Parts: sequence; structure tokens; C-alpha cells
Amino acid sequence: MRIAALAGLAFLLTAAACAQEESGAQAQASPPDPDLPQGAEQAIFASGCFWCTEADFEKLDGVIEVVSGYTGGSEVDPSYQDVVGGRTSHVEAARVVYDSGEVGYEALLDHYWRNVDPFDAQGQFCDRGASYAPFIFPVNEAQMALAQASLDEVQARFDREIEVEIEAAGAFWPAEAYHQDYAEKNPARYQRYRFGCRRDQRLREVWGDEARG
Repeated sequence: MRIAALAGLAFLLTAAACAQEESGAQAQASPPDPDLPQGAEQAIFASGCFWCTEADFEKLDGVIEVVSGYTGGSEVDPSYQDVVGGRTSHVEAARVVYDSGEVGYEALLDHYWRNVDPFDAQGQFCDRGASYAPFIFPVNEAQMALAQASLDEVQARFDREIEVEIEAAGAFWPAEAYHQDYAEKNPARYQRYRFGCRRDQRLREVWGDEARG
């Protein structure tokens, strides 16, 4: 009887451990939902290095928070090494949380275009590869319509094919803590990187006086 009881207890403990492990795996399979303040909305953009995308949007009035991260792929909880190493289908991106009463999605789109090289699908500036490709990720149908309209407007302006893709937003995974607010935490390194990458020089070539918004 005692042996049977111990065997039964072991079975219950194993089942509980398995259930807990499965529950944890399910929780990990979904990124954390953004904690949006009252009246705030979110938008997701990719324009190469997320340090720069984050820093570019943080300058805008009405932007509450910008988070660097990974999106556009199906893999769960990707790491920086996996993404830039081409082991996932994600791109570096930034999630912009903004006060929709102060700045609209159309203004964010205008700012995005003037901070991206719209002709380069193979990366952005000195960063090459699929993980640096430019995208707009609308989070709802209204954003999708506005994003498509903005793409058409930019295409009409140039005689070259616009390579920025528009794709409905999927899971957005925040990047590692050391990537967040990188320009603020590491201003000298960030400026050396941005200048060495010739990001602003290329933006001026494409957008002239409108570069960087």
C-alpha cells in the first residue's frame, strides 16, 4: 500500500510539473502586451537599425514611448544574435506608443518616410541583410489604409520603385534591455555609429531639406 501511495504521489508531482512547464511555454509563446496609457495608440515601423528608428521617433511631440524589438517573423522569443544572424525571419523594428490626441498616425508615417531610404530592400544604410529591411506594420485596418495611401503618395513623388513593404502587424518581441534607449544611454557610441553608417548623409540625398522630418 505504501509503495502504491508513493507511486501515485510521484505521478501527481510529475503531472503537475509537466502542466506548469507547459503553461510557462504557452506564456512564453506570446510577447507581452503593451501597457497603453489612456488615449494612447501604438504603431510599428522598421527602418534598419532599431537604435536609430527608436531615437528618430522619440523626438516627436506626442510620442510617449518607443521600444526597440523584433517583428515580422514566426519564431518565438527571438534573440538579437538569432535575428541579425539570419536564424529567424524577423526584422529589427520599433513600437511607437503615442498620444493620438497630440499626434496622428499620418504624422508618424510622414516622419517615418523621411527617416528611411525607400529604395533599399536589402537593408538600410550600412546595415545589410534581411533583418534590416524597411517595413511598415499597421496594427489595424485604419492604419493599413493610411499606410497604403502614404506609400502611393511617396511612389508618385519618385521615378524609382519604392521598396518599403507594408505588412499587417504580428507579434512584437521587445529587444534585450541593453538595446533600449541606446542613443540616450550611449550618446558618443551612437553618434559614431550613425555618422559612420552615413545614415543622415543618405537621407539628405533622398529627401533634401525634408530629411529626418
